[in-house]
Amino acid sequence: MRKPELAAAIAARTNLSKSKAAEVLNALTDEIADAVSRNETVSLIGFGTFSQRNRSARTGKNPKTGAAIKIPASKTVGFKAGKLLKDAVNK
Repeated sequence: MRKPELAAAIAARTNLSKSKAAEVLNALTDEIADAVSRNETVSLIGFGTFSQRNRSARTGKNPKTGAAIKIPASKTVGFKAGKLLKDAVNK
């Protein structure tokens, strides 16, 4: 399911217009991204938790040449599924 399809499903469940549902969905994803970029954790009880994680620098290989390359340290987003989401997936 892509973002427009998700917005349409939200609109059908909430009696909102598709454009309003898309606006709400965009606001939600923007707020999650802003909070995680500030190194805050976003917990949606039952669904899951978004958090910022650090990846340390490491050595990798160029798959084309086989030469060793240095991969710099970076930040990434982590997601840990909540109990209700895990239960829904494992029905």
